[in-house]
Parts: sequence; C-alpha cells; structure tokens
Amino acid sequence: MKNYIAIALLSINGLMSAQNNIMTDIEIVINKMNEQENSWNNADIPGFMKHYWTSDSLSFVGKNGLNKGWKNTLNSYLSNYDNKEKMGTLHFNNLSLKKIDNNTIHVIGSWKLTRNENLDNLNGYYTLIWQKKNGQWVIIADHSS
Repeated sequence: MKNYIAIALLSINGLMSAQNNIMTDIEIVINKMNEQENSWNNADIPGFMKHYWTSDSLSFVGKNGLNKGWKNTLNSYLSNYDNKEKMGTLHFNNLSLKKIDNNTIHVIGSWKLTRNENLDNLNGYYTLIWQKKNGQWVIIADHSS
C-alpha cells in the first residue's frame, strides 16, 4: 500500500511540476512581449525585433502580405516607422495564450498604437507563434492586421 501512495504522490508532484513549467514558459513570453512594448515605446526597433527568430524562415504577415525573413521584417519596420512620431505608443492586449507543446506557444491578442494629433491612431489584432529555439523563446510567425 505504501508503494501505491508513493507512486501517487510522485505522479501528483510530476503533474504539478509540469503545470508550473507551462506557467513559467507563458510568463516568459508575456515578459518578452512587455520588453517589446518598452523597446517600441523607446523608438528602439532593433530591440523590439530581438524577440523574433533571426532566420530567413521567419514569417510576418501584415497589411502588405507575407514578408519572409528577419532582415526583411526589420527593414520593413525601419522603413514604415522611421521616427518616434510615427511609432507612437504601443500597447499589447493578450487575449489568449496557449501552450501547444513543450516548445510552442500560440498567442492571440490586440494591439493599439496611440500617436499624436498629426497622425491617426492605429489598432488591430495579432496571432503569434512563439517557439523555443536554442533554449530561447522567439516569434517564428506573426500575423498582424
């Protein structure tokens, strides 16, 4: 009987540990998105981009369609937001964060860009696929509209 109790306790312990790991990974992604907001709001596009997968396989879908690759995505941001006034103040609102497997998190949310009276405010929605690459969580796919 003692063996069954020990096995049950180990199983419960393992389950609780797995749940803690899920929360920890989601918290890491939330923290990285907070860092992205801060970088953007400090007009630091390279800092904003540091949480994207530095690969030609990165996929970014926006109003102009599919953009492949980290460098192309960086250049697009630098071109479209070439000054602090255009960048405004970014705010993310995560609506759903789901861990798909040990290395993948799916995020759905809304974004809002508040700018001064000379430029329109912008807003929309995003779907992000975060994946653990070389032990680091990075965005491998971003669809923002």
